[in-house]
Amino acid sequence: MTSDHSSYAAEMSSDEPKSADLQPASSGGSFSHRSISSNTWRANSIKEVGVIELGSKGGVRYGSRKGGSSSMSMSRREIRDEDSRLVYVNDPVKSNESLEFAGNSVSTSKYNVLTFLPRNLFEQFHRVAYVYFLIIAILNQLPQLAVFGRFASILPLSMVLLVTAVKDGYEDWRRHRSDRIENNRLSSVLVNNTFEQKKWKDIQVGEIIRFSANDTIPCDMVLLSTSDPTGVAYIQTINLDGESNLKTRYAKQETLRIHEVEKSSGVTIKCEKPNRNIYGFLGTMEVDHKQVSLGPSNIVLRGCVLKNTSWAVGVVVYTGMETKVMLNNSGAQSKRSHLEARMNREIIILSFFLVALCSIVSILAGIWLRRHRDELDIMPFYRRKDYSGEDVDNYKYYGWGMEIFFTFLMSVIVFQIMIPIALYISMELVRLGQAYFMIRDDNMCDESTNSRFQCRALNVNEDLGQIKYVFSDKTGTLTENKMEFQFASIFGVDYNGEKTEFYGEQGGYYAEVDGLILKPKMKVGVDGELVRLLKTGNDTNIGKQIYDFFLALASCNTIVPILEDTSNTAEKLIDYQGESPDEQALVYAAAAYGFMLIERTSGHIVIDVLGDRQRFNVLGMHEFDSDRKRMSVILGCPDSTVKVFVKGADTTMFNVIDKSKNKDVITATESHLHAYSSVGLRTLVMGMRGLTSQEFEQWRSSYEAATNALMGRARLLRKVAINLETNLSIVGASGIEDKLQQGVPEAIESLRMANIKVWVLTGDKQETAISIGYSSKLLTSKMTQIIINNNSTDSCKRSLEDALIVSRKATTSGENPRLLALIIDGTSLVYILDSELEEQLFELASKCAVVLCCRVAPLQKAGIVMLIKNRTNDLTLAIGDGANDVSMIQKADVGIGISGQEGRQAVMASDFAMAQFRFLVPLLLVHGHWNYQRMGYMILYNFYRNAVFVLVLFWYVLYTAFTLSTAINEWSSVLYSVIYTSIPTIVVGILDKDLSRTSLLNHPQLYGSGQKQESYNGTLFWLTMADTLWQSMVAFFIPLLAYRKTDIDGSSIGDLWTLAVVFLVNLHLAMDVTTWTWIIHASIWGSIVATIICVIIIDVIPILPGYWAIFHLAGDGSFWFCLIAIIVASLIPRFVLKTVIQRYRPSDIQIMGEVEKFGDLNESGSAEIEMNQPQR
Repeated sequence: MTSDHSSYAAEMSSDEPKSADLQPASSGGSFSHRSISSNTWRANSIKEVGVIELGSKGGVRYGSRKGGSSSMSMSRREIRDEDSRLVYVNDPVKSNESLEFAGNSVSTSKYNVLTFLPRNLFEQFHRVAYVYFLIIAILNQLPQLAVFGRFASILPLSMVLLVTAVKDGYEDWRRHRSDRIENNRLSSVLVNNTFEQKKWKDIQVGEIIRFSANDTIPCDMVLLSTSDPTGVAYIQTINLDGESNLKTRYAKQETLRIHEVEKSSGVTIKCEKPNRNIYGFLGTMEVDHKQVSLGPSNIVLRGCVLKNTSWAVGVVVYTGMETKVMLNNSGAQSKRSHLEARMNREIIILSFFLVALCSIVSILAGIWLRRHRDELDIMPFYRRKDYSGEDVDNYKYYGWGMEIFFTFLMSVIVFQIMIPIALYISMELVRLGQAYFMIRDDNMCDESTNSRFQCRALNVNEDLGQIKYVFSDKTGTLTENKMEFQFASIFGVDYNGEKTEFYGEQGGYYAEVDGLILKPKMKVGVDGELVRLLKTGNDTNIGKQIYDFFLALASCNTIVPILEDTSNTAEKLIDYQGESPDEQALVYAAAAYGFMLIERTSGHIVIDVLGDRQRFNVLGMHEFDSDRKRMSVILGCPDSTVKVFVKGADTTMFNVIDKSKNKDVITATESHLHAYSSVGLRTLVMGMRGLTSQEFEQWRSSYEAATNALMGRARLLRKVAINLETNLSIVGASGIEDKLQQGVPEAIESLRMANIKVWVLTGDKQETAISIGYSSKLLTSKMTQIIINNNSTDSCKRSLEDALIVSRKATTSGENPRLLALIIDGTSLVYILDSELEEQLFELASKCAVVLCCRVAPLQKAGIVMLIKNRTNDLTLAIGDGANDVSMIQKADVGIGISGQEGRQAVMASDFAMAQFRFLVPLLLVHGHWNYQRMGYMILYNFYRNAVFVLVLFWYVLYTAFTLSTAINEWSSVLYSVIYTSIPTIVVGILDKDLSRTSLLNHPQLYGSGQKQESYNGTLFWLTMADTLWQSMVAFFIPLLAYRKTDIDGSSIGDLWTLAVVFLVNLHLAMDVTTWTWIIHASIWGSIVATIICVIIIDVIPILPGYWAIFHLAGDGSFWFCLIAIIVASLIPRFVLKTVIQRYRPSDIQIMGEVEKFGDLNESGSAEIEMNQPQR
């Protein structure tokens, strides 16, 4: 989405509304070795930002027109002493003596040597399951409850904690290393009259720093002077917000030589306290007892790079962790997988099941004790009395009630793995493996920019397979955000003829400057009729009107012309750098028609007009802001006249155009604008008027009063701009094409076939959005459009009621409700969101196949996302590319940032990032499906493999007088979840594919399995538990019956149960594997071999119980009979049930799996396959 400061074509509200400030500029300037001009005149812009914490407890009103206007910007009020800091220029000691400011050392790490262990453990024990296993381990240390060895009981938890701690420690070590490199970089600091090298970490507030071209700025500084005599500097903010276009900052005229020691004494800066607002700054500087105002254009921030300026000098105002970039270094909001949230519900059920098992054992133990209370003294395996000495003593017997209580606690210890602790670490490893394959997927790599898919959050991988709603920005997300000038309406005449590539018979228009040939870097097709009229000169009315139009395009902007070398030393290319792709397109268009901007300084611009170099003095400029939605420039023309040129969105421009003049022209222009919007073009309107000397002086005095105001400065400057931009004569309008990205129509069609609803939330005007909707196949001619454009609560209510009637009729008449398309504008949303009308909007929107929201502000985008999240359990995905998409990206269940033309704000706030919208199809339909299917199966399998082991122990307890003695060796119990069965689960969770990529892409409706939760749901959970119960009974009772009349000892039959259960659960897993690879083979069969080896090793250690048991056991034929019988009897019911379901009630996934194995059964005629249609 084009951000507010870079778009004029549409009404672009933002979380960071901006206000324009301007300054009459002096002329002059010099050339640098890389730039045509040494600097760009830029208004002294004060940009107001209402910073809103999305996670704050204060209610955010998504319907607010201002997007958070209740949070008053610092730029709107006077700086109070308690809200400010005082900086003494070139006197860091005095600056820091009253209130010591933060040093310039930064730390992005979480731990240090002392805090790593306690803090890391504290964070890990936020998982309730870890606390549970810690309690179990502590209970096992008590002599009365010691079921396992004390070391063995703490091993599983220790291993999980260790693995996580090593991972966290490694990540933090990398942060420490990065911080160390950053803090030890060097800068030139003024010390004792000379500039000396100083480490960044030692820089203090108040010090004066000099930095050169291509240097990274070490802290937040107020510019004092630059190599340009007018104090202008270019900076690149790519490290701050990702935007590569150059921006202009400048020093105040009063400070251009203040860095000289004798002139810096007594100079102070009073500025606001550190805050996160990277677009705003408010301060005043006292120089020679004169108050000088400071704004955002006077400050350069840490991480920015100086470009096209030889050197600059600044004074430090914020350092280290108090710099704006570090205050914004909080990352994206933490999100939690919905599958994991559902899993916790099943874990609670398992916890109740565990309590039930322990209660059964303890109650039955109490009954047994009461029944045999007279025999306890002499019973060999439960002697209560010790007769070995002269005096008869009691063994550790605590009475009937306490014995029951201890039995309960001991049961918890024995059955502890019913809650699968290894599942958490397995999920993390599986997500890491899934992320690796998503990143390495060449089908999601943009070859033109060599941009690969980025996985910035590992905890929502599986949510990609369950998305029901996609909320997409338009500009830069569905479109390329590479603007190209197409049509022009000049004084009521539409020039939309066929374009030619060249200007006349030359290779495009070029200008000659000082013996150099200058050509625009980007070629633009030109209209032959316009070119012919331009050649006639501006003596005629038509020629003058065309002259004014292209002069407006070339001058009314903040573009920086940059020279680039070519292979021909006599030829240079002009690269027009600017914050707005719209502005770049207009300036390139003006250059193609012979109005080439070749120089811009702080006081003038030079435009080559059809070979004639003309200089225009820039007397003032009002930048674009989201309230006015237009910008203006005051030019002193070569004929000594003063004119103001204004351009902006049509909704605001027609309010300031004098409609009493040229009514026919205005009507024609409006018609042309509608035509341009209808074919998907972005539109701008240009106006102008002449200024008399009296009007100019009045503006100048108003500006000076506003710019020197310490309170309400931004509001006053906005008022000055509004007073200037009135009674304009219309000049013309432009149509700029923002082409669709490659593959967008096909991607949207695939998503629709996958039963995913795509909503587009854009700031563009309605006609443009609708046109893009048709070209992207979001809208079709078969859809009934419901349009809501209202400006009051009552009218919105009536429109919603009427629309609901239409939608209900469509449903009852049998018409597919997905053929409805809702189109609503941001003004209507102001009155609907956060009101009682929200419920009606939700009801209406849920009946529509498509929702298109036009002219919406960033917080309204977040409000639309929350409209769905608060009322359904459906998963949402938001995708965008600009700063004004961050709010919806953070609110959605899954947020995706497009790494496009608008910087990296969206990427930095996202869970995943990619270069093109079309990559959403393989991400969701392929990787999303795989991730969900694998993770769902892995969770159920972990429940199963742990429960079957616990139930075998449970059956054994029932046959051993409830004494909680275990036949299975304690080390086998510990290693069961760590070595015997864990690795196959992880490998299958990463590598198994139930269907191929081709099938999933060719049949998008297969994605519905995730939306319908086919891989993980309550039914599957209870079926799994029933199967577990059966398998545990088979595994226990077959050996019991086989050896019931033998003298086999507990350790031997315990080894049989261990091997039987491990064989069983691994073969159970093998039955469900679809795609066999050598790694899966190695993990499953290798785990079985590893189990056999471990059991042998345990049994050859003399100090452990069961010495040599496995060798005696394996020599008996009954052992092998039991193993085979257990496996066959346990898996037959599962095999039969799977076969019956797949034969008589197959799912889409199973049908397609059969097609992949045996070919298209439709072609063979043996069966008819019909894919289940998605639910509407």
